Amino acid sequence: MRKTGKSINGGKYVLKKYRFGFDICGLVLFFLIMIPNFVWFVVPAPHDILRVESVTLVVDNIASIAQVVMVVGLCIFRNIGREKIRITNFIIVTTVCSLIYFLCWILYYLGITNVGVILGLTIFPCLAFLFYSFDRKNMFAFVPALIFMICHLVYAIINYIV
Repeated sequence: MRKTGKSINGGKYVLKKYRFGFDICGLVLFFLIMIPNFVWFVVPAPHDILRVESVTLVVDNIASIAQVVMVVGLCIFRNIGREKIRITNFIIVTTVCSLIYFLCWILYYLGITNVGVILGLTIFPCLAFLFYSFDRKNMFAFVPALIFMICHLVYAIINYIV
């Protein structure tokens, strides 16, 4: 059996593209997305359906782990091939997803708890993280963000929609 070394060399090449370094914009994005959650923890919404016992504990635990890994990836790993932060299509879409997410929280606090609002609270913050990590060429954040999004979507569908 012949060894080509492609996967090993490919793996080394991928790792060589990343450096440890602090990405303040990744941290800012995370905290901006978390602001409505912090408010929700302190000030319950009038028709607060989100305060129920989850029936997807395993999925929730996987989502929590993926979220922590995603934040670490967003803030600590930097792709040396990425450009300086600037307005790109991905940054614009990240911003739009964040704004739609905030709008969904406003609708939720107005008492609107339909499927669209619940999916908006679920999908749009995840998309913001995915688009930002894609713009930053950061697969250390992109992969766990994708896992987080899938788990978050399963959680929302099973607990609030089905």
